[in-house]
Amino acid sequence: MKKPTNYFHLHLISDSTGETLISAARAVTSQYKTNQAIEHVYPLVRNQTQLDAVLKAIDKEPGIVLYTLTDADISGYLETQCKEMGTPCVSVLEPIFQTFQSYLGKPSKRTVGAQHALDNEYFRRIDALNFTLLHDDGVLPDDIEEADLILIGISRTSKTPTSIYLANRGIKTANIPLVPGMDLPASIASAKKPLIVALIATTDRIQQVRQNRLLELNAAETGSTYADRASIADELAASRKLCARHNWPMIDVSRKSIEETAAAILALHARHISDLKSGGEAP
Repeated sequence: MKKPTNYFHLHLISDSTGETLISAARAVTSQYKTNQAIEHVYPLVRNQTQLDAVLKAIDKEPGIVLYTLTDADISGYLETQCKEMGTPCVSVLEPIFQTFQSYLGKPSKRTVGAQHALDNEYFRRIDALNFTLLHDDGVLPDDIEEADLILIGISRTSKTPTSIYLANRGIKTANIPLVPGMDLPASIASAKKPLIVALIATTDRIQQVRQNRLLELNAAETGSTYADRASIADELAASRKLCARHNWPMIDVSRKSIEETAAAILALHARHISDLKSGGEAP
């Protein structure tokens, strides 16, 4: 029998965008299958007036408070007020700050929003995102060597969302669908700089996703092999043969999140870059 879901309030307070805080909180809450967090996110909280408004909301709907506030006075005020309300309050960054300070022998500058500075890394990510959006779903760049990565795969293997995620990590990504009866452009196989990775999945997984896609589009399956199990198995077999012929790595995304798939690709890409720099043969 399925256990009932218990809900609780989770207040996330940040002096920046809150992305770090949200990711950390969800990593923990995902471990509690029968407890569902009702998230209250408060970004860009940088003074006591803003924090007082947040504290009123917490008092109205008590729960766990997590925060990433770099200003010692603001965070100290939050801690004091939460203690008076009897509300658990935890700094997500403070243990990390203390570890760095102990190891490096000096405190951090505690600059608000430092990770979002408009530096070269920021503009590299924006450039990668623009490139990726312009080269989605088979739209090839004239000079393929500008890409850092080319994702290939049959329909519904999460090529586009994975590409966007990688672009946010600064990886210029083009994604190319493998279509039955159509050969890949010759420029793909001859590319030297980009890493080429194939995304695959089980036949059952692809069939399920494609059937759902047809339902979303209100399309009839009659006369179409798009969600046909045998046709999907043939497409996957052709993908594997293609990758074996070119020695391209494959990643099975059947049970992987986008983040897990991207992490595996980034590891492959790091090796690829190392091989290119050393003059060796890239995978």
